[in-house]
Amino acid sequence: MEAAPSTSPCRYSYEEYKETADWLLAHTKQRPKIAIICGSGLGGLADLLGDKAVFPYEDIPRFPTSTVPGHAGQLVFGSLQGRDCVCMQGRFHFYEGYDIHTVTYPVRVFYLLGVETVIVTNAAGGLNGSYNVGDIMILKDHINMPGFAGQNPLCGHNDIRFGERFPCMSDAYDRDLRAVARQTAEEQGCGGFLQEGVYCMLAGPSYETIAECKLLQMLGADCVGMSTVPEVVVARHCGLRVLGLSLVTNKVVTDYDSAEKANHEEVLRTTQRRTQDLERLVSQLIANI
Repeated sequence: MEAAPSTSPCRYSYEEYKETADWLLAHTKQRPKIAIICGSGLGGLADLLGDKAVFPYEDIPRFPTSTVPGHAGQLVFGSLQGRDCVCMQGRFHFYEGYDIHTVTYPVRVFYLLGVETVIVTNAAGGLNGSYNVGDIMILKDHINMPGFAGQNPLCGHNDIRFGERFPCMSDAYDRDLRAVARQTAEEQGCGGFLQEGVYCMLAGPSYETIAECKLLQMLGADCVGMSTVPEVVVARHCGLRVLGLSLVTNKVVTDYDSAEKANHEEVLRTTQRRTQDLERLVSQLIANI
């Protein structure tokens, strides 16, 4: 039975996160150092893992459940390139009705599991006019629009066991990991469609208006989506290294005379076409970090 999204201002305790982490540690022999969060249609990354242990979200104590097409809704532990990993096949979104603390719940669980590096992936709309559908963008920075409105997962009581009250975000995306990603992409023949830029998160679930897209371009955003940033904020609060990858699944509409419309089916179709390249890139990345 699917759990109902939380509508209250949830504040989880350290003990609650630890209960989930302890349950997972008791049910798998894997001790992951790398976590992969899969975006829309990118859950195939988890299929690369060997020696797998799979846990549907509804079976994990206190875990939310994913309600979006393209998000399978299970946690997969396994080995990839000789490294123990945990993979979220499906993430949680603010637009599903979850509060921002529930959206980011798994990240603190990963920290308590012993994870040191988080790779976040997403499907995004291309704002940069030089980007093409199917490009992969390495995130070098982000714009947290919901955060401007007070929807920051660090609001509320700060538990120093996770991190300091005022964490720095100028280094949100690890410089060394970005360099490894660029080098790996060249080695894998992905350099021709690799970009590096700024990701902007909006709350969704409606796609952006033309005026909103133009505003985001003026702010310096290269891609726009509805996820990723809250998880990155919590990961950095916990001191985890972060690498972000956006798959450009559509180009945003900025012409009032255009008949094109953004839609989720297009996102999933584009993702399917580029999935193997992204899977190959992430797999080799893990071998190189």
